[in-house]
Amino acid sequence: MTNKKEITAGIIIIGNEVLSGRTKDINTSTLAKWLNSLGIEVKEVRIIPDIEKIIIETVNKLRKRFNYIFTTGGIGPTHDDITAESISKAFNLEYGFHKEAYSILEKYYKPGQFNDGRQKMAKMPTTANLILNPTSGAPGFYIENVFCLPGVPSILESMIGGLNNVLIGGDPILNITINLRTVESEIAHSITLIQNKNKDVEIGSYPFFRAGKLGVSIVLRSADKNKLDQCNLEILKLVNSKRIEIVENV
Repeated sequence: MTNKKEITAGIIIIGNEVLSGRTKDINTSTLAKWLNSLGIEVKEVRIIPDIEKIIIETVNKLRKRFNYIFTTGGIGPTHDDITAESISKAFNLEYGFHKEAYSILEKYYKPGQFNDGRQKMAKMPTTANLILNPTSGAPGFYIENVFCLPGVPSILESMIGGLNNVLIGGDPILNITINLRTVESEIAHSITLIQNKNKDVEIGSYPFFRAGKLGVSIVLRSADKNKLDQCNLEILKLVNSKRIEIVENV
């Protein structure tokens, strides 16, 4: 069975700290793996600064191109957290205190601790749907097909499961990985021929270096299990014919 309809997503990582290298982007990997498991294929990732005009332009461009958009970062309590207000402007919606979000945060903090900075985390498009946060209280939100999540990886990861019943995916993307003790130049031509015969299977080739030795991971991805298995057999036949060692643990 093939994927009846391709469901696509784009990811927008927002934050000067990522662009400067001070913060490592882990969220792309977390989101992509989760979305693939739902049958949603990530087609594009962008990393952009905390600049309102750029956020608005990027969101408006990508939300028309893909089924879903996920933003990370910029919804915290500090002055440079401008994602929520920028999203409001992108959709021409009122930006202000979201009643439900305000209530959640007011209850989350002890009396006297719900200061101006923490109150800011309840400001967003006032008609937004909330994404509940089981880790630190402050919710994310979504408008139409744009989902806004925090930049802290552990908090983001704790929140995305709550969206499993909100998103509509296609057939889950299946994958097989074959780790080989070889170099890409040894198998490149043969892999190209196999790829040309298996259009419904994406074949990726990724070099690795472990224990002082070179190797290549061949990753097969498809929504069609039968075609994935057939392609896998062709790869294994190639490996056997060239007497290439398969590496179990990489």
